[in-house]
Amino acid sequence: MTDTILSVDNLDVSFQTYNGVIKAVRGVDFDLKRGETLAIVGESGSGKSVTAKSIMQLLPKKTTMIDEGSITYENENLLNYSRKEMEKIRGKEISMVFQDPMTSLNPTMKVGKQVVEGIRKHQSLTKKEAYNRAQELLELVGIPNAKERMDAYPHEFSGGMRQRVVIAIALACNPKVLIADEPTTALDVTIQAQILDLMKDLQKKTGTSIIIITHDLGVVVNMASRIAVMYAGEIVETGTLEEIFYNPQHPYTWGLLQSMPKMHQDRSVPLIPIKGSPPDVSNLHDGCPFAARCPYVMKVCHDHVPDKEQVSETHSVSCWLQDERAPRIKQPDFTGGDHVVQTKTR
Repeated sequence: MTDTILSVDNLDVSFQTYNGVIKAVRGVDFDLKRGETLAIVGESGSGKSVTAKSIMQLLPKKTTMIDEGSITYENENLLNYSRKEMEKIRGKEISMVFQDPMTSLNPTMKVGKQVVEGIRKHQSLTKKEAYNRAQELLELVGIPNAKERMDAYPHEFSGGMRQRVVIAIALACNPKVLIADEPTTALDVTIQAQILDLMKDLQKKTGTSIIIITHDLGVVVNMASRIAVMYAGEIVETGTLEEIFYNPQHPYTWGLLQSMPKMHQDRSVPLIPIKGSPPDVSNLHDGCPFAARCPYVMKVCHDHVPDKEQVSETHSVSCWLQDERAPRIKQPDFTGGDHVVQTKTR
């Protein structure tokens, strides 16, 4: 049995709009191993959610074009599955937690019934057994007085508790893969930490593989084992947590780290934002998509797309600074301390 449960290979996703074709995702590659947490990180509009919804096949069929690539789950290409076949996969094999729990829940249904609904769809349980299972799940995700709260409506829960209900629904059928799309964005920092701790704890108990999607590297620092950094529809750097935080190689990753608050940093020290805005993916030019915002840009960056280079067995980056002819660049001090690493050149 292979360690890889889900593999996305050279995925291209475009949308047909009134303003022409938008190439939202281009050449995306990553593997998800059994029992691990992979974080996909990048600014809004970088293609993270489109990639996740492509896995679940939740994008609108009429306007979405999968131009190239494959999405392999348990040695089967999901892009070849029919709508009915995917209905058997969603919830049972691969589940998804969305950003806003209030829009993920039906405001007219009691939360217990919403948890039961997924259980009965995918499992051969009686109504009573399904309700008992739903109560167990609500207790598992930390809902106090779960038996009584089964009869409550979503508006009677706080934002953090609603997100716990959404996670319970996602875990109802013991999925092998859980995709969490910005699961803590709508929550305050204290509740964010609780939800992330909950997901880590549930992973230990169930062995579920997790893909967490976020714009904030700080969210995944204690959760992910590997990180894929995404920009303008492409994955520009992939590595282990340690490699991305302590030896990042792409200027965009440096920018994300510099803009992240540090616990030990003096509050008077300003955060350094990434200048400019992400490119218009409907009008991309030749070259590296980050070239217009990169402080280390070279002429070749505007003219040619960089190849993916292996920094180590687990660490890859697409940047012309990796070329042996490129100047040696001293990385900025994004740690807030004395730790400064230089980019590797061949």
